[in-house]
Amino acid sequence: MAIGDTTTDLQTIASGARLTIRPGAGVEWAIANLYYGGAMAIHRTDGTLDLTYDTDTGAGARLGYELNVTHTIYLELENTSGGDAVMSYDGVVTKEG
Repeated sequence: MAIGDTTTDLQTIASGARLTIRPGAGVEWAIANLYYGGAMAIHRTDGTLDLTYDTDTGAGARLGYELNVTHTIYLELENTSGGDAVMSYDGVVTKEG
C-alpha cells in the first residue's frame, strides 16, 4: 500500500472477540470511520496495556475520526453484543513500511 491508499476491513466478529485495526511493522494509518452491527467497545492497546475509551449499546458508527495507529499502538473493536456482529473500519495509509 502507498501513502494515501485506503485501508479497510469488514468481518463478522463473534461475541467477546475483537476486530484488530493494526498495520504492519513500520506502517502507519489514520483511521477515519468505525462501523459496528451491535454493541461494542473501542480499545487502544499495545498488546499489554489496554485502554477502553468508548462504548455503545447498539449498532452504529463513529465517523470523521482521525485515529492514528501503528504496529505498536493500535485499536481493537470489541463485540460486546452477546451474538455475532459485523464490524468494519476505513482509513488512509499515512506512512509506508
